[in-house]
Amino acid sequence: MTIARDDDVLGGETRINGTRVGVRHVAARVIDGGQSPAHVADQFDLPISDVYEALSYYYGHIEEMRDLERENEAAFDRVRELSLKPKEPVQ
Repeated sequence: MTIARDDDVLGGETRINGTRVGVRHVAARVIDGGQSPAHVADQFDLPISDVYEALSYYYGHIEEMRDLERENEAAFDRVRELSLKPKEPVQ
């Protein structure tokens, strides 16, 4: 199987086996970015079949992918909020 999950890689998110290319990375470029699967395969130096398998996994597990996106956005918001506040009041 081309799609893998390992807690030590990409925080346990699904990815193309043998790479650090996440299913969400592929989907973001093709679905959100309007890039062709062939272009994404070329950019990541992957067989085009791996790109299509990642897209197939994305659409087959859309709720899981949306949950991950929400979790990622929430984590980013928490980090941004913490980094914008000084630890001590400025006087």
